[in-house]
Amino acid sequence: MVSGYQVTFETDPARFLERAGAHLADEPVISTVVATVAERFARSQRAATPYSWFAVVTGPAGEIVGAAMRTAPFPPYPLYVLGMPDAAAIALADALVDRAEDVGGANGSLPATRVLADRVAERTGGTVEINMHMRLFELGELVEARPVPGRLRPAYDDEADLVFDWFRRFHVDADEQAGHVGHGHRDEGFTVDDARDRITGGCVWLWVADDDTPLHMTCANPPAFGVARIGPVYTPKEHRGHGYASAAVGAVSRALRDGGSRVSLFTDQANPTSNGIYLALGYEPVVDTVDLAIR
Repeated sequence: MVSGYQVTFETDPARFLERAGAHLADEPVISTVVATVAERFARSQRAATPYSWFAVVTGPAGEIVGAAMRTAPFPPYPLYVLGMPDAAAIALADALVDRAEDVGGANGSLPATRVLADRVAERTGGTVEINMHMRLFELGELVEARPVPGRLRPAYDDEADLVFDWFRRFHVDADEQAGHVGHGHRDEGFTVDDARDRITGGCVWLWVADDDTPLHMTCANPPAFGVARIGPVYTPKEHRGHGYASAAVGAVSRALRDGGSRVSLFTDQANPTSNGIYLALGYEPVVDTVDLAIR
């Protein structure tokens, strides 16, 4: 415990949401990742391995000041950390070290994620390295994309294999565009069944040619606390440069907003293509995030 800060770990996502839901709802755009994952786990009762917990950090007066989770299904099973006071991030780091949890990575809001990682490294004799700088955006005034051939439609049930393949290729191609190496494993926990679930849930759209051939994929997460998050967004290399991503993301953004949601998405700060597309559509930066390795 640091200066009266206390950390509790919840393995039941429904219980976590019951306790921390009001805190997440205070800044629902910034909390989008934790909120959507917790709600998905609560609905499906599916858990990531080998770690599957949500943490709540309370301050000296017992008020909730921070939240985090460890649900990633791929090594090093990084934490996801929401914004919180430095002392709270240190308390969370200490709690993890004290329970002998091997923390090999963390990502989330700055500066809390960096403070936590530095504290873990300090106590374990490790070092912190930056994998990736990300940025969270929220849609402001939507700017219409230029017209392009084709149309947007929901993915069909029998396109689960295609969606699965494009989801896996997204991470590899995105890292290649941004000059990253060795991060393609981030999709290891994604399966064809997951792709099918997303399609059934109405969360996958394809931009298709006049003959219905898929050219591009835009996905989204169901709204949590009134915020929907777009991603992944993928265009195969052979179809790039025609404006399909701008057209599809614009159309999906409009549909989500018309449905009553605020709309958000993440970009890799090192990828000028995606950043340019989203800024041109009217997305505005909200908070910088970071993906860190702790070795």
